[in-house]
Amino acid sequence: MIKYRILFVCVFFCVRLFSQNTEALKLWYNTPSGNIWENALPIGNGFQAAMVYGNVEKDIFQLNEHSVWSGSPNRNDNPNALQALSKVREHIFNGEYKVAEDIANAEIITKKSHGQIFQPVGNLELIFNNHGKYSNYYRELDLQRAVAKTSYNVDGITYVREAFTSFSDRVMVIRLSADQAGKISFLASLTSPHEIKDIEIKDNNDISLWGTTSDHEGVKGLVKFNALARIKTDGGSVSKDGDFLAVKNANSVTIMVSIATNFNTYNDISGDEIARAKAYLDKVFNKNYEEIKANHIKLYQNYFNRVKLDLGITESSKYPTDERLKNFRSVDDPSFVTLYYQYGRYLLISSSQPGGQPANLQGIWNGALKPAWDSKYTININTEMNYWPAEKTNLSEMHEPLLKMIQELAETGKQTAKDMYGADGWVAHHNTDIWRITGPVDGSFWGIWNGGGAWLTQHLWEHYLYSGDVNFLESVYPVIKGAASFYKDFLVEHPKYKWLVVAPGNSPENAPKEHQGASITAGSTMDNQLVFDVFSVVIQASEILKKDEEFAYKIEELKKRLPPMQIGKHNQLQEWLDDVDSPDDKHRHISHLYGLYPSNQISPYRNPMLFAAARNTLLQRGDVSTGWSMGWKVNWWAKMQDGNHAFKLIQNQLTPMGTVDGGGGTYNNLFDAHPPFQIDGNFGCTSGITEMLMQSSDGAVHLLPALPDNFKKGYVSGLKTRGGFEILDMKWENGELVSVKIKSYLGGNLRLRVPNELSLDKHIKKASGDNTNHFFKTNPIKAPVISDGSKLTPLTLKPTYLYDVSTKKGNSYSFKMK
Repeated sequence: MIKYRILFVCVFFCVRLFSQNTEALKLWYNTPSGNIWENALPIGNGFQAAMVYGNVEKDIFQLNEHSVWSGSPNRNDNPNALQALSKVREHIFNGEYKVAEDIANAEIITKKSHGQIFQPVGNLELIFNNHGKYSNYYRELDLQRAVAKTSYNVDGITYVREAFTSFSDRVMVIRLSADQAGKISFLASLTSPHEIKDIEIKDNNDISLWGTTSDHEGVKGLVKFNALARIKTDGGSVSKDGDFLAVKNANSVTIMVSIATNFNTYNDISGDEIARAKAYLDKVFNKNYEEIKANHIKLYQNYFNRVKLDLGITESSKYPTDERLKNFRSVDDPSFVTLYYQYGRYLLISSSQPGGQPANLQGIWNGALKPAWDSKYTININTEMNYWPAEKTNLSEMHEPLLKMIQELAETGKQTAKDMYGADGWVAHHNTDIWRITGPVDGSFWGIWNGGGAWLTQHLWEHYLYSGDVNFLESVYPVIKGAASFYKDFLVEHPKYKWLVVAPGNSPENAPKEHQGASITAGSTMDNQLVFDVFSVVIQASEILKKDEEFAYKIEELKKRLPPMQIGKHNQLQEWLDDVDSPDDKHRHISHLYGLYPSNQISPYRNPMLFAAARNTLLQRGDVSTGWSMGWKVNWWAKMQDGNHAFKLIQNQLTPMGTVDGGGGTYNNLFDAHPPFQIDGNFGCTSGITEMLMQSSDGAVHLLPALPDNFKKGYVSGLKTRGGFEILDMKWENGELVSVKIKSYLGGNLRLRVPNELSLDKHIKKASGDNTNHFFKTNPIKAPVISDGSKLTPLTLKPTYLYDVSTKKGNSYSFKMK
């Protein structure tokens, strides 16, 4: 092993040099998409999006806009719930789970809307006659510039199409060019699958599509949208040809498409969609194409370029993306992991922008009027997973749409808490939509779970932990307090165990056979963990803000009465209060491991028995699962400090859909396959790769906690940690750190956990006791209850070294290892 002399420099300013090959950050193919949506390439700016097919004779740009949802402002509470609550609890505590579930279905689950649908706008279609015989076909999505490109050759002429959704101008821009003058001719049209629509060709170079979204489950569709396409040519002509605009003999063509709706907020749809669409387009139309593209790239790269990752490159990187996907499990292709990682960041930037709607089940891309699960917000895992990469991959601004939605749900959820459960505060169940419904949907097997508000609240806290923004914490404190207030009133004493439990509740979408096929229960482990986190956060926030001391004291007393986690007879972390887990259960949801990740209640250093039990649970459930579940498992195995197992899950994830029996995988455009497409798997895996390289939730900044053998040598820069630290760059070789540079944006103690030693000097010392930096505070949990039948022993962990460095706000620190 190479020995390095120690160098510790307190403050430095330098130019950051990156070894990442940006040319490799492209999805590219040598065949068109055909008619397969999952082959098309996604572009978006958080408000408007498109799937670019790249077909030669008939190209399709399938269009989405973030506020095009079915229905209109509505509520879906069930007022019968309050009078039925005591009966449901009585049957649960008597072990009559099926009876309790039947009552809940009849009296608690909504009798109104089960959530509205995220819907497409339509298609921009371009028809190129006489382009049937083509050669040298190529299409790409350049992640470095957020630009899609298609090129091919016909009769010795090279044609190129570029497309992007502008981050600076809120329109989609398409540029068509050829290497010979006067050779661009095509027909253009707008189409839409909506029943209520009208299409008109205006002024010889505009096509306007007006439409209204669908009625759904008794809620009138009242979202009106206008898509406006306008064509500008260099040379040639534009004229109306029936239902098309015909472009003839142009040298180059620029097409711009703006889309707007009448949606203002979840309770206001009084906007003017026509005026908005026209204003977006008029503002940009006369600008030069290269200027528009340059502004777009500049704004996009302000986010994307913050993180660089280099895991090495091999000959495998020379192949088209679909071939790399097909071969990934059998070849050495580390840069494919880099591509997939940065693709996740690209998708988050493109689908979630400040002022827009949060990324839904499909981000912002959907081509179906009735997509799977309505493409809405499933908040018992999927919505949260979408935002796991936000803070740590240096995309904090992309978190804003979700943080805003949480605050809006806290408004609508107050009435749900009061009317349905007689509780203060606010509550949300397992699904919501653009109208911010908070009532329970989809039947009590799924919908009785009321932890949506509890889980989402953790994102408000996480944003504070990374940013240190006390003003933000002050502004969202009522939301945090409201989530805690609900459970203060809703918790009930379990007659057998005497703990305070959530009843009714469940462990999302799973049920033990002992519960008569019903999922409804009292005190599931995940429910207990969520309430623990909500209570812990409101207590800490109260202390930081120096307010609500009496309320915090009451919550602290309630917290003491929550159930401890339990280790069952199969050496597993119990999913339910009773020891009824089956080691043969392969369910995709492993919700009780929320305490391992994204929470930090289960730690290898603070509670090693629970840590060992969590590992056994993962082994019992197995690796094969749906796409998003495999994404979650990458994070869990990273938390287990088992990089090789985490990488195995990445391999499972990065296989063509259907390759792994019984599991998900990935489509040719690298969209996650649940199946069908759900974007959470993309975001979950990007988060998991980050967790393999750096973690900061367990009291320290842990560097290289789960490095697999496949990542022998590498480099990363730009990752963010709790407490306002940024890894300016980090290099490793053969599983050990070579060097690391870290900037402190907030000051305070930096506690480092590293795989190999640093030398001590006046600036750095061995760590002892608790971390004095309050952003790294860990909340002690109760000792677990361990079954008499358990034969569990703690795991043997890789040795690490723990150091403290006192930092000053704005300063950067450089370390080299022994």
